[in-house]
Amino acid sequence: MNDLFKRLQTLEDRYEELGELLSDPEVIADTPKFTKLSKEMADLRETVEKYREYKKVSQTIADDQEMLNEKLDDEMAAMVKDELNTAKEKRVRLEEKIKLLLLPKDPNDEKNIIMEIRGAAGGDEASLFAADLFNMYSKYAEKQGWKIQVVDKNVTEVGGFKEIALVINGKSVYSKLKYESGAHRVQRVPVTESAGRVHTSTATVVVMPEEEDVEIELDPKDIRVDVFRSSGAGGQHINKTSSAVRMTHLPTGIVVSMQDQRSQQQNREKAMQILKARVYDYYASREQKEYDQNRKSAVGTGDRSERIRTYNYPQNRVTDHRIGLTLNKLDRIMNGELEEVIDALILYDQTKQLENLENG
Repeated sequence: MNDLFKRLQTLEDRYEELGELLSDPEVIADTPKFTKLSKEMADLRETVEKYREYKKVSQTIADDQEMLNEKLDDEMAAMVKDELNTAKEKRVRLEEKIKLLLLPKDPNDEKNIIMEIRGAAGGDEASLFAADLFNMYSKYAEKQGWKIQVVDKNVTEVGGFKEIALVINGKSVYSKLKYESGAHRVQRVPVTESAGRVHTSTATVVVMPEEEDVEIELDPKDIRVDVFRSSGAGGQHINKTSSAVRMTHLPTGIVVSMQDQRSQQQNREKAMQILKARVYDYYASREQKEYDQNRKSAVGTGDRSERIRTYNYPQNRVTDHRIGLTLNKLDRIMNGELEEVIDALILYDQTKQLENLENG
């Protein structure tokens, strides 16, 4: 813990320094600098407060232990022992809380996300499962008070999704849904199956932080833009002009097609938004794979082909293979009650990060 306390003392010193800087008239007059330093101070506040509380409790423990070495009457000794035990328990809780606060923060955790869900192996049944996953995430988002906007979709004849792309806006969306990337497997009797046999199908989910213009710049020379006519469902709303847009990022080969919006300009904007997220995700996932290999990261978000979860309908069971979690409440989970799964993933990841922190 000694190294941790050195870090905590450094953070407290910086916190006090920031307090002085933010009362400096020159800093107050410099709005960008004032805003930046205010955010840094706000980010440190909880950690510093817990550290100060820890020091105060440690002092109480030291004082009580010293008192117990003196001659006390039975009643006073009992009171001091009670206070000492309470303080020791509080210090243990504070230690755990402080360790969590010291974990490196994912810079994307507060961001909105772009989610893509695709039917994979299993034909029509895979597309129907992709639609079920979309409904599951939509209901979970609603419970969280988030907003969903579908930006592109490819509907199959049976009413499923070959693929669907959506933007989810709200508080800390990426921090909750970043572990959902990977292959999701379903085991159930398809509606098209007359003999009642259980089939296995898969759908893939990709979660990407929504990237702002300032955070990733794409060179226009690296992007090829093609325009074409939108194809509407059932012959309706088909544009007579070329309003659909296809963008290709030449260095990575990533292609984005967008035709859900009303005008070519809107399709261009949405296509660029998705393209930026995919390109960022492409490079970030490569870095994540290297990180996972080096540090044996717990959950990881790098390998898109990894089978992360199985949804078994006959047994009403969901299993997350990464953390060995099995819950017999598939019906509730498909209804958007994902909290137990997501909380378990976050806790598991934090535990592994704590082990890395303590082992140097």
